[in-house]
Amino acid sequence: MSHVSDKASETIEQESFFSRFNLKALTPYGFLLPFLVIFSIFGIFPLLFSVFLSFHEWNPVEGLGAMNYVGTENYHLALTDPWLWRSLRNTIWLALTSGIAQHLVAIPVAYILVSMGPKLRHWLTSAYFLPYITSTVAASLIFFNMYSPSSGIINQTLIALAENPLLGWAFAWVLEFQPIRWLDDATMIKPSIAIVVFWKYTGFNIVLYTTGLMTIPKEILEAARMDGANAFRRFWSISLPMIRPFIFFAVTMTIIGNLQLFEEPFVLTRGTGGTGQAGLTISMYLYKVGWEWLEMGTASAISWLLFALIACCTLVQFLFFGKKGLQGN
Repeated sequence: MSHVSDKASETIEQESFFSRFNLKALTPYGFLLPFLVIFSIFGIFPLLFSVFLSFHEWNPVEGLGAMNYVGTENYHLALTDPWLWRSLRNTIWLALTSGIAQHLVAIPVAYILVSMGPKLRHWLTSAYFLPYITSTVAASLIFFNMYSPSSGIINQTLIALAENPLLGWAFAWVLEFQPIRWLDDATMIKPSIAIVVFWKYTGFNIVLYTTGLMTIPKEILEAARMDGANAFRRFWSISLPMIRPFIFFAVTMTIIGNLQLFEEPFVLTRGTGGTGQAGLTISMYLYKVGWEWLEMGTASAISWLLFALIACCTLVQFLFFGKKGLQGN
């Protein structure tokens, strides 16, 4: 009799154990498990390994056994390297020049698009957005050929305008500088890269601002128009303040993207950084340190310094613009 009661109590304990771990409650985690495993292997582990590696000296060709702990020496080496500061100046110049121009053009263009009919607006929005979804490498290669001093379409167009009987008076000065070496002259490399970046990413901001402007209630704009506010006043006093959350998001994305510029300057300068390293960005410098010079520890330290720079710029953007722009949204 005692044996039966012991067996019954054991069965009850097993049932209570399985009741605590309800299989139905665990089912969602089972579906998430493949993603969690893949994300841990290809996301979390490389991130943690990069932090670990930034405190070590390591040549990957020699294997993991060649890893040597050096403390903060990699950070000191990176911060005292004049190449890093030169690449940082180039990166900030490109980020400001191309980034500010993107938004100064995208906001008024989006405002004009919103005032158009839906069919025309959709066609134009798609056309503006097309460069953004175009392959960066392919677009950069096309611009590389367009910038050619002798056969590039840009120089040929400028020469044709200078020789045109009607427009020659405005473009005659161009002939004095031909052929313009867009990607060989140190003073022209950064503007040439900025033009490509502007061409590629302005469309994204136009679509974003168009979406933001379309969320503004038409009744508010109509009331302002009936009160005598002209188009500029409605744009400046009503539309622009009401799309501040969209501006905050767009500017934040521009800061993050422009401080990581790599493909455009890499392709246009053929991976060298151009004459006098005028087109060398901090991401290109990181690539050189890690994959050309095989100094993975220093490259990891530079990547975390770049992360800190982006985080600081984003924080400043949030403190001076984001909190006010996102208030109430």
